[in-house]
Amino acid sequence: MSNQPASRVANYSFMDPNVMSDPYEFYEVLQQEQPVYLMPETGMYMVTRYDSVRQVLTQPDVFSNDTSLAADKSLQSEHAQKYQSILEEKGWGHVQTLQRTDPPEHSRYRKLLDRVFTASRVKELGPSVDNISDELIDHFVDRGSCEFVSEYAMPFPGIVIAEQLGLDRSKITTFKRWGDAMLSMATRIMSEEEVIATAEIELEAQHFLADIFEDRRANPQPDLISALVHAHGDDMAPLTMHELQNLMHQLITGGFETTQSAISHAIWLLVRQPELQDQLHSDPAKIKKFVEESLRWESPVQGLFRVTKSDVELDGTMIPAGSFVIARYAAANRDADKFECPHQFDLSRKNAGAHLAFGSGPHFCVGAMLARREMTTAVGDLTRRLKNIRLAQPLPDPVHEFSIAFSPIAKMELQFEKR
Repeated sequence: MSNQPASRVANYSFMDPNVMSDPYEFYEVLQQEQPVYLMPETGMYMVTRYDSVRQVLTQPDVFSNDTSLAADKSLQSEHAQKYQSILEEKGWGHVQTLQRTDPPEHSRYRKLLDRVFTASRVKELGPSVDNISDELIDHFVDRGSCEFVSEYAMPFPGIVIAEQLGLDRSKITTFKRWGDAMLSMATRIMSEEEVIATAEIELEAQHFLADIFEDRRANPQPDLISALVHAHGDDMAPLTMHELQNLMHQLITGGFETTQSAISHAIWLLVRQPELQDQLHSDPAKIKKFVEESLRWESPVQGLFRVTKSDVELDGTMIPAGSFVIARYAAANRDADKFECPHQFDLSRKNAGAHLAFGSGPHFCVGAMLARREMTTAVGDLTRRLKNIRLAQPLPDPVHEFSIAFSPIAKMELQFEKR
C-alpha cells in the first residue's frame, strides 16, 4: 500500500461555478501538487505559479498570443468556424491584431495605441475622469443607496473609453452589451444556438462601427477612432476594415469589463473590511497602495490564453506544441513563494505592485495607466463622499457570473450615508 497522500486536485473542478467564483483554495492546491494543470474538461493547461506565469507572458516565441493557431482546441472548438463564417458572410471576419499577435507584428499595433495611452495623455484626462466620477455619484449620493455595478462601476470606465473613442456616451449600455457578447466566446462553453446569437450581436456592433469609421475618414475628429482610421506613414500602411474592427473589439471589451470588475471588487473589499473606508478617507495617500493590493488580491482578469509554438516543459510538465495554455494571473498573485501570507489583504505590503493583474512582457495591458487612474479616482471619490458603505442585500451565491477568463460581479446593491 502506498504511503503517498491522496491528491486533493480531484476534489475540485473549474467547471463548478462555485469553484470558478472563489478559486483561491484550488489555486493553492494546484501550486502545491500540480502547478501546471491539465484541465480534463477542456484539454487546456493552466499555469499557476508566479514565475511560470511570468515566463509564459514574456516568451511569445514559445507561448503565442495568436490563439487562431489552435482554434480547434478553443472553448468553442466545435463552433468556432461557425462563428467566423457568420461574420465573414455578413460583416468582417476576425483577424489577429494587437494583443492577439506576437512581435514583431504586435509592435505595429502597439505603437499606435501607445501614442494615445501615454502618461501625459492620462494626466490630461484627469479632470474629465474626476468629473465623470463625481457626476455619477451625484445621481445617488442623497438617496443613500445604489445598484453599484449599473450606476457606477460600469458607466464610469464606459463613459471614459466611449469619450476617448469618440462614441456617444448615451449608448454605453449598448456598448456594454456588445462587449459582453464579444467576450463570451472566450469565457464559457456555448451551444450552437448561443454562438449564432452572439455572432449576430457582434455583427450589430460591426456595422455600427463601420459607419463611424467611414464618417471619421471624411470628417476627422480629435478622438481615438479618427487616429486609428488615419494612422499611416512611412512605416505603416493604413489599417484595413478588418483590422479596425478587431482593434475596436479589444478596446471596447477592455474598456468595460476589466476596469468595471476591478472597481467592483475594490468596493466589495471595502464592504468586507469596513475599517479601510475611514482609513482611506482620513489618509488618501494610502489609496494608491490600496488599489495595487486590491488588484493583487482579486485580479479582475483571472487568466488569459496562449498557444504553445513548440513542445515546452514547465514546472516538470511537458506541454505539447499546439496546446492551449491559460496563464492564470490570479493564481500567480496569490503565490506564497512571491507574496508573504498571500491570502491576506495587507495595505502595507511592500511588493504589492509586483502583481501580474495587467500581465507582463510585450503584451502588458496598454490601458493599465488609465485603469489605475480610474480605480484611484473611484476609491478616492467614494470614500470621500460616502461612509458606512455596506451591502443592502446579500450578494448571490456564487458571487460571480461564470467566466473562465474573468470574475464578473453582475449586481451589488449598496447602502451608505453621505459624508
